[in-house]
Amino acid sequence: MLRSWSLGVRDPFSPTTLLGCAAEFIGTFLFVFLGCGSVVSSGIVDDQLNSARLLVIAIAHGFAIAILVAATAGVSGGHLNPAVSFGFMMSGNMSIIKGLMYWISQLAGAVLGAGFYREFPSAIAGHFGAHAVNSKFTVIEAFGLEALLTFVLVYVIFGTAVDKTGPSTIAPLTIGMAVLVDHLVGVPVTGASMNPARSLGAALWSGQWKNHWIYWAAPLLGATAAALIYTALFLPTVSSTQKQSTNDLIKNIKNEKHTEAVV
Repeated sequence: MLRSWSLGVRDPFSPTTLLGCAAEFIGTFLFVFLGCGSVVSSGIVDDQLNSARLLVIAIAHGFAIAILVAATAGVSGGHLNPAVSFGFMMSGNMSIIKGLMYWISQLAGAVLGAGFYREFPSAIAGHFGAHAVNSKFTVIEAFGLEALLTFVLVYVIFGTAVDKTGPSTIAPLTIGMAVLVDHLVGVPVTGASMNPARSLGAALWSGQWKNHWIYWAAPLLGATAAALIYTALFLPTVSSTQKQSTNDLIKNIKNEKHTEAVV
């Protein structure tokens, strides 16, 4: 069942939210540092995108997000991605103000993480691991792929980390595997962003802005679709079973009180 949006006017003054922002900043910084680093370092060995390099980049991004989600989930929820936070906001699972505060933290961390490589000649030559659309594909194809890749990621997040009936103990691993698989599919086409912060950090330092809008619009669309669909279908606020159980409990209490009064 879809939930109503919440503005969250008190969130900027909440210690929990501020700690969450700190965790998002650090986590996103480390993720972009490791993600861009995998592109830069693998490019030193071979600057062509062969199967081995594709696997290195995919594994690095997948395992990086897995360990960092595990490290930050208890503090911030482990979003590390503006698209994920946007999906939470649009589906009513996070207040708007808190989501925007997460955005600021994530983007700042991403810029700093990619900027770490500004003195590396190989990073400059490799555009800091910036995302770009393969010339063999149209903008529409690239947009559609990025949206679907992000849909997969956010759907997995909701199914494992948000849904209380899901396997939350292995959520970081499953989220990391989703990122890994998405990279195997998407790197040859778009670079497999799924994360506007990751794209912005590299683009800012490399100056590579062509089709950059895709890496914002498509992930936000895909994340919103996944969050809304999962929330509407599988996250009822109060299920009919729960309502019936509550009603039965109330009736039992009333009956007990009535019996006590008669006695």
